[in-house]
Amino acid sequence: MKKVTITTLPLQSALNDRVKPTDFMDCYSAESDLSPRDAAEIITNFPAWARFLVKIRNVVTAPFGLSSDGPPAIDKVGLFPVESESHYELIAGFNDKHLDFRVSVISESGRVFLATWVHTNNIGGQIYLKAILPFHILISRNALARVRAINKDTCR
Repeated sequence: MKKVTITTLPLQSALNDRVKPTDFMDCYSAESDLSPRDAAEIITNFPAWARFLVKIRNVVTAPFGLSSDGPPAIDKVGLFPVESESHYELIAGFNDKHLDFRVSVISESGRVFLATWVHTNNIGGQIYLKAILPFHILISRNALARVRAINKDTCR
């Protein structure tokens, strides 16, 4: 079995209620028994190469007034404010001028799912999404590979 697989978002996810036909949605999963919070902490603890990409993104998007560190919040995972959390699912993200996005981290039946939902608000959001999509896929797959590796290390 592959370590990280592309999949569909579990039907029980609260994120399903947001998805409209023109929205972007992807979902990956990997073997892991971690809780949604523990997995989300690993997922948002970007490796150096991904932090470098985020710095480039921040420089390029600064003239457009896009958020570089997310809005202030009492509870965050990485840069992302936590919107909701249960034993099953953690949803984090925020709305910005160009797009609204949320990530969902689900723990179910020995797997962790990482889904990203994006609703673009204007042409700038559409251009931004197309530009970052290859990096998003790379970062998402790497994040779940790290979740799987940490889970395997702690289960030995």
